[in-house]
Parts: sequence; C-alpha cells; structure tokens
Amino acid sequence: MNGLAVVGCGHWGKNLVRNFHELGGLRLVCDSTASGQQTARRLAPEVRVVDDAAQVWDSNVDAVVIATPAEAHFELAKAALQAGKDVLAEKPLTLTYEHGAELVQLANERRRILMVGHVLEYHPGVSRLLELVNSGELGSVRYICSNRLSLGKVRREKNVLWSFAPHDVAVILRMMRGMPFQVAACGGAYVQPNIADVTVTHLLFDNGVRAHIYVSWLHPFKEQKLVVVGSKKMATFDDVAKELVLYDQHVDVRDGEPVPVKDKGTNVPFGDDEPLRLECEAFLRAVRTREAPLTDGQSALRVLKVLQVAQRSLITNGAPVPLPIEAFSLTQVAL
Repeated sequence: MNGLAVVGCGHWGKNLVRNFHELGGLRLVCDSTASGQQTARRLAPEVRVVDDAAQVWDSNVDAVVIATPAEAHFELAKAALQAGKDVLAEKPLTLTYEHGAELVQLANERRRILMVGHVLEYHPGVSRLLELVNSGELGSVRYICSNRLSLGKVRREKNVLWSFAPHDVAVILRMMRGMPFQVAACGGAYVQPNIADVTVTHLLFDNGVRAHIYVSWLHPFKEQKLVVVGSKKMATFDDVAKELVLYDQHVDVRDGEPVPVKDKGTNVPFGDDEPLRLECEAFLRAVRTREAPLTDGQSALRVLKVLQVAQRSLITNGAPVPLPIEAFSLTQVAL
C-alpha cells in the first residue's frame, strides 16, 4: 500500500500519528493549526505535513484517518471516500444517523473500507470480558452498568452523551449481540446552555436485559468501570485500575428468601497491548486484506442509532423512545 494520512493532530490525533508512524504506514499529516503541525513534525519528523485537506485527497495515499472535532467528520470522510480513499474516522462517526448512513452507502458504492474508532472494543480487557460472557461463564446476562466519569474535557460542539457514551454503547451492543428496542436518557446542562454535562441512559433489550450508562465530564474523580451481572457470576472491568475481576457470587432463593452468595473475586489476566495500537493495526489489516474490520460502518451506524434515539429522549426529559424494528433486526446487520 501507499501508506496513509492523518487529518488532525490535536488532543487525540497526535496519538494516531504516533501509532501509525511507529507502524510504518504514515506518509502525510494534515492540520490547519500551527500547534498541530509542530506536534506532527516532532512525532514524525520525516513525514510531510500540510495545512489543507485538499492536498490529502490529491495525494497517492490509500487511506485517511480523521481525528478532527466531530462536527467535521462527515464532510471530511465524504471527501476522502469520493477521492477513493479508505477511511478510519474517530468516534462518533458523524453527529447524525442520516449522515452516517450516507457515508456507509458511499463506502459500499466505492468499495472502500469505512471504520470507526470505537477503541474500547480493541481493549484486551474488554475482549477478555466478552469471552467470559460468550462462553457462558457468567450464566445469562441480567444487567449491565457502565460509568465513564471525569472532570473535563468539556466540549462545545457536542454533549457528554455523544462525547463519552459511544464507547460504552459499542461494547454493550457487542456484548448483547443485538440492539435495544427502547432507550431512555436524562441529564443536565450546568456549564453551557443546552449542552448536557451529565447523562444517564437506559437501554432495554427484548430478553429483559437492561443496561445503564452514566457519563459525566463534571465529576470530581475519574472512573471508567463496566459491571456485568449474570445469573451465575458477576464481572467488573476497571479501565482506570486496569483490572478485570470475576466474582463467583449470585443470589440464591432458600425457603422462599433471597440469600446473597458472596465472593472476594478473582483477577482475570489479559494482555497489555495498547488498545489504540490494536485499532490501528486492525485498520491497516483491513486496508490490506479488504476485509471489514470489527468496528466497520455498520457498527458505527448501530451506535449512532442508539445515540440519536437517546438524544431524542434527553430532549423530552427522559421519555422512553422505541427503536424502529428495522433498527434492531439481526437479519439486517452482522454483529
């Protein structure tokens, strides 16, 4: 392949520049700011740096990685696909489901790879947790609870639901192997008018499983924790502590009374590979083999559908919103 370009070398883009440079695939970096250009030259001194995305579309690179603010994703990804480039766009793919669907259709028409940066799906700890769930180690999943909390970075172009929750939604949909049929979300805007700083989202699946996603960038400490409660066992993945713990505990019913069966928990080992490095490797592999990556365009659309429905519920102060049947039919999308 002729290598790739990264568009955007800011807060997150610099990590993509570093990884793709170390993997040997980086040929071009585009950033409109002097600070971004300086960062790119420091991280990849021999790589060409430009300030206009048109120079990327006109170049001979095979693929483009988009790491700009989310409101620019659609136009940039569309231009890249129209120029015949494969695309990896940071999450969320776009800020509307309709724009995401347009990109997926365009990628299919042009036979281009379209991938979204749901980096948590490449985390070795999450992969190991999914193995535990899929193997039946936990029994039947009862409910899922995910917290993603910190102080900042406060965005202006999107609320905390669209900024933080895509990671959790993506993993939960993968774990449940399907879509919820109802979503409800509530939250509050305390720093900027009409931009929620805190949201709680409830997903209800047709097998009775509920998932709760609590996200906030207005929190006194950082917490990134996923809890899965099964009929036999429970598990927690703590991305801050880098721990996956399996609890052999549940609730029995004895003589008509519920009795908790407790356990101290056992640490489950998992690999220490950098999730972003694994994501970058997956994109390069998809470009080379032409096989759809784990977090492909359809994966992005499923997450966008949930986010958009959650946003509608958020606007109506938490009123539950049903997903249309076509949004969660397993016959239409491969999970």
